[in-house]
Amino acid sequence: MNTANSSVHHLAGQRVVVMGGSSGIGEAAAASFAADGAEVMITGRDQDRLDAAAERIGGKVSAYRLDGADRAAVDAFFARSGTVDHLVVALSGAKGGGPFAELDLAELAQGFDAKFWPHVQVLQAALPALRRDGSVTLVTAASARAALPGTAGLAAINGALEAMVPPLAVELAPLRVNAVSPGVVDTPWWHGVPAEQRRSLFDGLAAITPVGRVGRPEDIARAIHLLATNGFVTGVVLEATGGATLAAGR
Repeated sequence: MNTANSSVHHLAGQRVVVMGGSSGIGEAAAASFAADGAEVMITGRDQDRLDAAAERIGGKVSAYRLDGADRAAVDAFFARSGTVDHLVVALSGAKGGGPFAELDLAELAQGFDAKFWPHVQVLQAALPALRRDGSVTLVTAASARAALPGTAGLAAINGALEAMVPPLAVELAPLRVNAVSPGVVDTPWWHGVPAEQRRSLFDGLAAITPVGRVGRPEDIARAIHLLATNGFVTGVVLEATGGATLAAGR
């Protein structure tokens, strides 16, 4: 997926950090920025996957093994990163789902540890390195507002992140802070579900979604790129769900 050849490079000379850039939405976002001429630094916990992603992306991409939950390592990374024009935090977690009456609260806490706290501490650690009028884009999830049974824990995790976006946009201005809130997207996050069951789920969702399909990583990457590069947008949580969260009626 070498997308780094473009006749016009709007982000030439700018540095972008994508936390969680070894696959899925993070990789697609990194590819979008690289195609626009940016120097892109992708991070993740598996060096082999990072190196493979960097090769697929091409362009000015460098890969760094980094656990977003390790505050000391994150501090050290941004201490040597140089000025960062745009930060994308696309760290994901799979814990916290299930029927509320049976919800394992220890697993819900693990869900917060895997996504909420790493997002918060990455942003906090990045502040000294971020360009004063640069951008931060968090990747949350539409479970924050979808009201689907079995997602109360996931809604709490993602809703907590989304609730922080408007006050952070004001407090940290002129740094811009936004979030993209994806619906169901066909990424490796779903690979734990058997292939036949996953396809049945995706087909069922596509049938009731206005755009007629589930999302692709590139769909979300375009939304991230838009928020990062539009200097007049801040404090926004942008839904990218294919219309799945729209109220429908006859």
